[in-house]
Amino acid sequence: MARRVRIPHRAVACLSRHNGGVEPRQADERPADERQLGDHAPVDDAVSGVAAVASDENPMHRLLGGWRGGLESAAPSLAFAVVYVLGGQSLTAALIVALVIAGVLAVLRLVRHEKPVRVLGGLLAVGIAALVAARTGNAADYFLPSLLANAVSALAWALSILVGWPLLGVVVGFALGQKTSWRSDPDLVRAYSRASWLWTLSFVVRAGVQAPLWLSDNVIGLGVARLALGWPMVLVVIGLSWWIIRRTLPPDHPGVLHPRAAGDRSG
Repeated sequence: MARRVRIPHRAVACLSRHNGGVEPRQADERPADERQLGDHAPVDDAVSGVAAVASDENPMHRLLGGWRGGLESAAPSLAFAVVYVLGGQSLTAALIVALVIAGVLAVLRLVRHEKPVRVLGGLLAVGIAALVAARTGNAADYFLPSLLANAVSALAWALSILVGWPLLGVVVGFALGQKTSWRSDPDLVRAYSRASWLWTLSFVVRAGVQAPLWLSDNVIGLGVARLALGWPMVLVVIGLSWWIIRRTLPPDHPGVLHPRAAGDRSG
């Protein structure tokens, strides 16, 4: 009686039909982030770009702390708003809860061995917001530093594009260990500039949403906006930025992992 040979599902998945026969599909042995950033095949739509950056292997995703980092950064603000509204508009109680949550999250980040800059940055942001609200006695002023930061960021990103140093290129360059080598590649500078306009727009949208809420002292609205315009919006912006970059780079470009000088362009 002949023995039945079981073929692993993984092996079956690597086979593709070709000219009536079956041949193995060659696997791409490059690291996941290099496959994402080095391939330059056009994407079908921006949704695939969002799905790509949702992976923890994406450098930009890691740089921003991922979805967990986004939720953690919004948690103190949301808790502040909820406690203030449900706690009889007690500013002191709301500030204490926000500071306690920020402290707990800082400890958790240290336990996870996250970068000290990220830990201190989160504490500093909450501390400044709490200080402003405590000094003015107005709960809505807790969100004033965030509103001003978004307005300043919009201006800074726009200026960076106009002077030829798009901030998206600066951020990605340092995240990938390239520093400023991308500046020698006119195609990358153009791609980063176009994508940086999207980031500029995102800061304008945040400031535009927060400003009327702050002027009307809508604390709960500011808390919800802080959450909704945080990581969910950042995820979409990253995905669309990646889509813009890939659509802007010429077909023969090796990708953002491999900046090339102007004289290296073929043809």
